[in-house]
Amino acid sequence: MVQRKRNGFDQKQRKPAKPFRGQATCRLAQKRMQTKVNTPSQSTRKGLFLNLGLFQFLTFVRRGVFYTFMINYLFDLMGAVTWTTLLGTFNMIASALGQNLLWGKVSDRYRLRTKLIIIGESIAAMTYFIVFLVHKSLLEMQVNSIAGLSLIFGLSFLEFFWSMSDVGWAALLTDVTTRKTRGGVVGSLNFVASLGRMIGIVFAGFLYNNGEGFRQGTIFYIVIAMLLTGATIMFITSKSTGTSNRKEDRLMVEKASGKTFQGYSEKTYKWFLISLVIIVVGAASINQVFLLFLKLSEGLHVKDPEMSFILTVWTLGGMFTSLLSGWLADRIGRFKVLFIGLSLAILTPSFYGLASNVLTMAAIYGLNGVAFWTVQTVGFALAGDIIPEAKRGRLFSRYNTVMALSWGPAGLIVGGPLADIQIKTLKLPMYAAFVNAFYMSSILVALGTMLFVMKVAKSKTPLGN
Repeated sequence: MVQRKRNGFDQKQRKPAKPFRGQATCRLAQKRMQTKVNTPSQSTRKGLFLNLGLFQFLTFVRRGVFYTFMINYLFDLMGAVTWTTLLGTFNMIASALGQNLLWGKVSDRYRLRTKLIIIGESIAAMTYFIVFLVHKSLLEMQVNSIAGLSLIFGLSFLEFFWSMSDVGWAALLTDVTTRKTRGGVVGSLNFVASLGRMIGIVFAGFLYNNGEGFRQGTIFYIVIAMLLTGATIMFITSKSTGTSNRKEDRLMVEKASGKTFQGYSEKTYKWFLISLVIIVVGAASINQVFLLFLKLSEGLHVKDPEMSFILTVWTLGGMFTSLLSGWLADRIGRFKVLFIGLSLAILTPSFYGLASNVLTMAAIYGLNGVAFWTVQTVGFALAGDIIPEAKRGRLFSRYNTVMALSWGPAGLIVGGPLADIQIKTLKLPMYAAFVNAFYMSSILVALGTMLFVMKVAKSKTPLGN
């Protein structure tokens, strides 16, 4: 019998152990997966992310162009602040219903990603044109209030169908990234989004023209052109994603290795969303209050250029933070970077009332922009880590719904009433009422962060470490 010495001990020469059947199946599936994933060339992959970046850029230029002055336009037509807040609230409700009741399930069942985006953008382009025609007809009839309502309800109706694009985008972005690269990719795309939004805001200043940009349809036509361009870009992207045939192999790997997502991950995701609801509501509840606070004669009493400067610093802080936070999240862990963002989100509102000049306020609000975009970037990456592939459409619909609370409902339900009760019922000065609203924002974000730490960060999962 042949023997050999190893590490000072005589051992019998043994044949390599034959792999058990499940392990062999797992390895075979992994090899098949790797072959399919690595098939696209490096240039194809670069082209894919270039297309995603162009689509993201166009999306946020469009939002900047259309929504920057929409509230002003609605106020001019309807003469009431309450009506203007309904646009964001109804849009959020319609989007939540569409994503959770229909499009998330469709995305998962039929493995639709880019097709949902293409259809959603195309429907939006057609609906924008119809909404404009109806709006213009009502303006010609000189019923301005009803013309304003036509925009609110028309755009909200559109949002139900347009939300399929949001579902497809979130699922697609998670499909084409891995846990090691997701943070950096999302951060880069958020940087592009911030840049696009700034450019859109600049264009909006020239296009609005005291409401004529909406009345004459100039803004509508430009937005329609960008929507159709975005749909074309996603059609090209659909040729290079190559993700539609991987489901079978991924399920085979999960079954063979015994690692499914039905245990801790679903529970973790539930608590992640609950804590995020509290954080988003707390942080976004003072968005409208802050803008009013800047104008108070008892406070900074800023002029329009000074307000623009403060808001621009917030955007710039978020732009560069998106790149850095995504890169750091991939290297030192999701939780560590997310805690930095949440800590700033807790602290910054409490300092708004202490700012003695515009530069100080810009610096504080800039840090708040850092907080927002850190949570936005790393939160999406963490959600992508937790959500199993087979449920990305449905579970990302819930994530998108939570993030959409910042569109309007948070201010309408929490921030606005809290300030009004103090001013009208408790007879507090407006300045004191607004500062107290800022303190409440910090408290709510702190409560959400504590829940996140206890139920998500300390859970027995490898995610985010």
